[in-house]
Parts: sequence; C-alpha cells; structure tokens
Amino acid sequence: MIENDYSSEDKIEIQNAHEHNLKNINLTIPKNKIVVFTGVSGSGKSSLVFDTLAVESNRQWQSSYSQYIRNKMPHYARPQVDSIKNLTPSIVIRQQTLNSNSRSTVGTMVDTAPLMRLLFSRIGHPSAGGSMSYSTNHPLGMCPTCTGLGKVQILNEESLFDTSKSINEGAIKFSQFNSGWQSYIYSTNSLLDPDKKLNDYNDDELSILRNGPSKTVSIEIRSNKSGRVDRVNYEGVIPRFKRLYLTRDITKLKKSLRDEIKEHINTIPCSICQGTGLNPKAIAFKINGLNIIEMMHMDASQLIDELRKITEPRGISIVNQLIDSLKRMVDIGIGYLDFARKTSTLSGGELQRIKIVRNLGGILNNVTYIFDEPTIGLHPSDISKIIKMLQQLRNAHNNVLVVEHSKQIMKIADEIIDIGPLAGKNGGKVVYQGDVKNISSVSTPTAEAINSRVGVNQQPLKWTKGFEIKNASNNNLKHLNITIPKNILTTVSGVAGSGKTSLIRGDFAKQYPGSIIIDQSPIGTSIRSTPATYTGVMDEIREVFSKKNNVPASWFSFNSKGACPVCNGKGKIKYDMAFADSVEVICEECNGRRYNETALGYLYNDKNIIEVLNMTIDEALNFFNDRKITKRLISLKNVGLGYLTLGQPTSTLSGGETQRIKIAAELTKKGNVYIFDEPSVGLHPKDVQVLNKLLRKLVQNRNTVITIEHNLDIIGNSDWVIDLGPKGGKNGGQLVFSGTPNNLLQCSTSLTAKYLNLASK
Repeated sequence: MIENDYSSEDKIEIQNAHEHNLKNINLTIPKNKIVVFTGVSGSGKSSLVFDTLAVESNRQWQSSYSQYIRNKMPHYARPQVDSIKNLTPSIVIRQQTLNSNSRSTVGTMVDTAPLMRLLFSRIGHPSAGGSMSYSTNHPLGMCPTCTGLGKVQILNEESLFDTSKSINEGAIKFSQFNSGWQSYIYSTNSLLDPDKKLNDYNDDELSILRNGPSKTVSIEIRSNKSGRVDRVNYEGVIPRFKRLYLTRDITKLKKSLRDEIKEHINTIPCSICQGTGLNPKAIAFKINGLNIIEMMHMDASQLIDELRKITEPRGISIVNQLIDSLKRMVDIGIGYLDFARKTSTLSGGELQRIKIVRNLGGILNNVTYIFDEPTIGLHPSDISKIIKMLQQLRNAHNNVLVVEHSKQIMKIADEIIDIGPLAGKNGGKVVYQGDVKNISSVSTPTAEAINSRVGVNQQPLKWTKGFEIKNASNNNLKHLNITIPKNILTTVSGVAGSGKTSLIRGDFAKQYPGSIIIDQSPIGTSIRSTPATYTGVMDEIREVFSKKNNVPASWFSFNSKGACPVCNGKGKIKYDMAFADSVEVICEECNGRRYNETALGYLYNDKNIIEVLNMTIDEALNFFNDRKITKRLISLKNVGLGYLTLGQPTSTLSGGETQRIKIAAELTKKGNVYIFDEPSVGLHPKDVQVLNKLLRKLVQNRNTVITIEHNLDIIGNSDWVIDLGPKGGKNGGQLVFSGTPNNLLQCSTSLTAKYLNLASK
C-alpha cells in the first residue's frame, strides 16, 4: 500500500482564471499550508478564492451524486477558468448571515439544543417524556399561550384614540378605521355623535366606541362607486383591531400598514411561561436541581462545569458530546455565549464563529478549508484563538485558505498571495506570492500595511454636550450611565461579547431612535440592483436619455419598456432540466444586454444605455455634464469606488464596497447621529485609511459619529473612546475606560489599551 506523502509537492494548479476582474491568472497554491489571500477591497480575492476555487470544488463534488439529488441541491455554474488541477473537496465558511428568525438560537445553530433535550428526556427527574417535550418549537414542549416564542403581543389600546378630536376629525388613530368604507362603521353609528369630541363622551359612549354595544347594532354601508348598500354589524375599535390584525399573519400586508400596526402593539414576556417558551410541565423537570432553561442560559464555561457533575451512566455519552461543542466555543472565542441566545442578536463575527464551531466538529484531513475573514468581530486579544484553530487544521494535513485583512493573520501565514495592485479594473493580478518576511521587497498596499504603525490622535476634538444613556442594562450591561459626546467621532471598543452592540444598537438606539445605523447588511442581492439604482443616479440617467430622445424614461429601464422581451431584463435565461441540473445561459435575444433593440437604438452623446451602464464611475464623471448626475457620482468617487461600473449587480460587491456605497449616500447630510457597526469589516488597511477620512468628513458636517469597532486604526483615529469589558459575556458589560485615545494608552485594565500600545510603537 502506498501511503499519502503530505510533504510532497502536490499543489493546486489554476490555469487562466478570469472570473469578474481576474486578469487570466495562472497560480500554484501549496497544499497543507496556511495560505492567506490579501489585497484591497475589490482587488479580486473573493473572485479567485470563492467564486473560482470554492465553486469549482463544490461543482465537481456534486457531480458525483445522481441527477435527481443534484437537482435538489444548490446549482453552481462553471467558473471562468480554463482548469484547476489537484483540487480537493472544500468546506467554505463565509460571512453571510445565518438564519436569524425569532426561533433561531445559538443552541439550534451549533446542533446542541437537540442534545440538551435528549439529555433531559434520558435523565431528567421526573421525565416529561421524549426529547421533543423539551422543545419550544414542538407542540409537546411549547407554551400553549405564546407558542414557544416566550413573548406575546398586546394592543396598546390608548394609542388608537385622540380624545381631543371627534370621530369626523380623526379621533381614531388608525388609517384603516378612519378612511374608506370602514370609517362609516363609526361615523354612522346612531349611538355615537361623530362630531362630538371624545373628551365629551360619557362612559357609555366611550365603551360603545371602544368595545362595542351590549346589543347588536346594524350599520348601513353605501358604495360611492356603485351605489350598492350593505349592512354590517357594528364592532368596537378594540375588538375589531384585535380580530383583524393581532391574531393573524400580517407579513403579507404592505410594509406601510405593517409598520403602522406595530406602532399600536407592545411585545411583552409571556406571563404563563415567564418568557421561557416552554410549557410548565417541561420546566418542572430537573437535572442536579437545574431545569433545561437554566442550563441553556449558562455561558459555555459555566455549563461545562455543570455538565461535568453529571454521573448518570445513561447521560455520559450525551454530556461528552455537549462538552466537546462547548469547548470549541471557548476555543474560538465565543465561550461567553449561551445556547439560548437568539441568533438575531449576534454580530456578524459571532455568527461566523458559530459556523466554525458547527463545521469543525470533527476535523477531516486532506480537505480544503476556506475562510472568509475569520477574525471579523474579534478583538486583537482574541485573534490568537483563530490562529490556533487554523494551525490545528493545517497540522491535520489540510489545505487552509484564508481571505483576510488582519495583520496578525498575515504574519502567521505560511504563504501570502497578494491580489491587486488596486481594485476593479485596476486589480485582478497576483502582485506577490511568497512568505511574509519577503513581502517588504515589493511596493504594494499590503506590504505597506504590514510594516506600518497605528497612529494615535494627538489633537482630538473637544466636546461639551453629549447624549446621556441612563441605566443601560440590555443583555450583559451592568446598569451603565454613559455619555456619548455630540459632534465628534466616538469609538466603542472592547473584546467580543463585552457589550458594545448591546450598549449602542440596544440601549442608545432605543433612547435616541432617530439614529441612522449603517451596518453589514446587504443593499440588494438581486441581479436588478446596481450602484446606479441604489444611489438613485439611474433615475437621472434615464431622464437625460428621455429628454434627448423625446421618449418616456421607461424605455431606459430593464424593468419596464426597455426590457428584453425574452429574458424580461435579466440578461440570462434559466432552463429547468427536470431531473438534470438547471442550466442558466446568456439570453440569445439581447446577448446579455437586458435591453430590447428599440431601447438600445436611442443614444445620448453617441452612447446607448447599456454602453453607459458599462462605464466605471470615473468614466461616467467625464462623460456626463449634468449637475444632478455628477453630484451623485462624485459621492461614490469620494468613498474610493470610482472603479465600479454603474451597472454591476450589487450582489457581486464585497462587504467593504457595500458599506462605502451606504456612506456615500450620507456624506452631504448634516446634524445626524450615525452608528457604524464594525465599519472596517471587509476593508484592507489601506481602505481603512479612506474610511477614517470619510468618518472625519461626516464629523466636519456637524454630525455625531459612533463606531463599534475592534480595528486599532479606527480606535486610534477617534476623538473619544468608550472601552467596555473587562471580558465577554457575564464577565463584561462594565465601563473600563472613557476618554481620549491618548489617555487610553495609560489604562492598565484595558485589553484594548494593551494592543493599541503594541501597535503604535
């Protein structure tokens, strides 16, 4: 038998990769190494690693299944590459958000919740029955009142009425009841005076309006259009609202009505299950004096200690599996989380590390592990845990490919592959490949970043007024009273789980609801969403084409008259091949251009609409001489996105590009409060310099800017730093430091101060 020689020269060989902006790359990637892919945002890293390598690995792996099974799986188009040799099966761990519905928890995402239920069904005293008897998502275990959600919705009855007005003046503060035919139910009731102010109603009249009369009252409803007359029974405002909107699924209603309904509804903990979501029977059964809810609310470290006390033979195997998962959570830096934590409350970095825990339960070998910025959301002090995990994977004879901007990760790489030199059309080349020691021999943004030091703001802006946060107690916060300065740049720092997001996106945003939150959420994932449509410049472009050609602007929309009649403006057609893979091909009618021939026949300055959409923002600035258009385009250029084309689908943009498009829309506004949730995510150190300038510009426009950040360059550039901790979870939620970045360096109890000191010297 021939044994595998893991020290051989077996390598992944890529020939002529030209996906997106890649410039016909030929590349050899060593196996059994930690290979870090670097480069500025939009340089082509993701196009190479995820859209080429990962897609081809998954595509080839799926080809081993039957056609029936393959048709039920995600479909991968062949990437734009001539060949990839020696590719192994891959496990891809990306930044995309996990399922974050109201029932999704850490326990469900790392597959430990079923084990906890099984443990209680085996050794709980006395037992409630099978494992589903302990599930908030199953009829056997869920609270019958709140159906397992742990909370109920109640109507804020007083919010429906303005007692200073009459019915005809709009006393009923709900649009569906004070306009249209439904308003006649209240304005034509013979028992009520529609012109009398509610303040002047007696108790009986108020009761009739609010709750209905004691006997049936028939109301005549006459249609203004047809003249048809119907009769309906009078129903009080409150029972009618409850029947129509509180006990039904409102998700299919239009958004404006859903939002209005929510204004009249309060969500409170369920009084029957005390917010647990379980029925009383399931809560009554315990292990070592603790019920399942009490165990699920322990953080990982606490729960490990508690589980180790279990000696019942029937539970030992389950306990060991649970402890293994909990240890992985501790090792990866999320040991402060508990199984009951809702995934909707987690940061992007926490969600990604949950994926890591779930995917690395049993380490395979000779597999290609591909990570998309595994350090996002991590304090510099926690990155060592990620480094240890990557090294363990490599030492188990795996290929570890990491797309990263963290200098700490770059410095431990066995090999760096730097893509660039810049972004978009100016990127897509391999500008360096080798070890980190020799990268200084080339002049690239990555080389400059590795050798640079963090600057600390020596002249922070002064402040006198601030936003007071009173008794902040969201999640793990210890009843904090903190002042956020006005009209300067403040960064809230601290280790993962220290309470940063809870403080700013929780308590602060609730106390100051006018704040504008700019986070990692996508700006549009459909093929129809582009930088031009998102920023609104597409409307202006259609208008100039319309005026020039004296035709309706809809001719220049691929969602309207201008659309290709065959592909309906998508540029591609998807064919269902029954039991074979679906096939997506370029539309033969429009050759992928999306527009019909009539639309493409109209010109503006000798260019048709698709030729304009294929222009970069820089090119479009030189092409158009229209103030409205250039104003919007300049904002995109100012955030460093001049290389993007106007018609590029936003679903293909990197995280850094997405966030900068959002910032571009805000640059000229004044007097706002902006909350940036980890704005450095997806940004190369060079791009962080651009981000710092943008944050400064917002401050110069008399805005208040608050960032939630781990990035030391952003912390050092701030005017004020609020550091939380000292650790995560139950050991966090305290104010460690509040002051200027320079004074932070002197704080001996702050982990942020420790790493800022190291990086600035």
